[in-house]
Amino acid sequence: MSLYTLVRGFSLSHACPHKLHRVEAMCKELKTTVLRLLPQISNGPLSQTVSLQDRVQILKSTAQALKDGQVVAVPTDTIYGLACLAQNSKAIEKLYNIKGRNVSKPLAICVGEVQDIYKYCKVVVKEELLNELLPGPVTLVLERSATLNSDLNPFTKLVGVRIPDHLFIRRLCQMCNEPLALTSANVSDQTSSIAIHEFDELWPSLAVVVDDGPIADQSRLGSTVVDLSVPDKYRIIRPGCACSATVDVLENKFGLSADNFS
Repeated sequence: MSLYTLVRGFSLSHACPHKLHRVEAMCKELKTTVLRLLPQISNGPLSQTVSLQDRVQILKSTAQALKDGQVVAVPTDTIYGLACLAQNSKAIEKLYNIKGRNVSKPLAICVGEVQDIYKYCKVVVKEELLNELLPGPVTLVLERSATLNSDLNPFTKLVGVRIPDHLFIRRLCQMCNEPLALTSANVSDQTSSIAIHEFDELWPSLAVVVDDGPIADQSRLGSTVVDLSVPDKYRIIRPGCACSATVDVLENKFGLSADNFS
């Protein structure tokens, strides 16, 4: 049987034992679709790999859910995230409601390639700097352009932009041909998730959960968030998991200086 499995219900293969009975009961009623990027596990080692055809189908199914205005859960290079189309105002509202996030807290956007940043942001740093940091575990805060949905973070002229070092989500952005609004897959103010069972209370509200197994970096720190909206300056907003490496690039390779600008 194909490893591409579109399940009406929940995949239990990664559920913690203490959650198993509760999740099994939920399976009888809920209709969340769990799509597995990782190989199916039997009683032994991984027996086969997920085919390219399977991965393409998973991408298509997830992209279609996004285009239908739904919210999905996806893996990134740091933690699992919740995503919707950034240009869809109703989907953004749904994302805030699912997460229980205060509407005064901004959402980042995720794009597939560095060149996409120029469409949605006003860039005041060298393209070489963008290419040095991205793809990677860094969120760059830049001034937004008029192209970006005005209902996304309407209280600020800035927006954080990510290109995770994870092929699936980058290809997903390319397939949707527009940015994703992205936030961590957890109830607001709770611990971020590095495996899908850790946010199973959100599954009933999600159209698709893409399972790529546990995130390799298990620090749960998320991306390093750095403001690059002022020429020749930078400000670390959140240290995250790549702070020292990011500061090294900004200061020693591109000559930016730290500043607590407002």
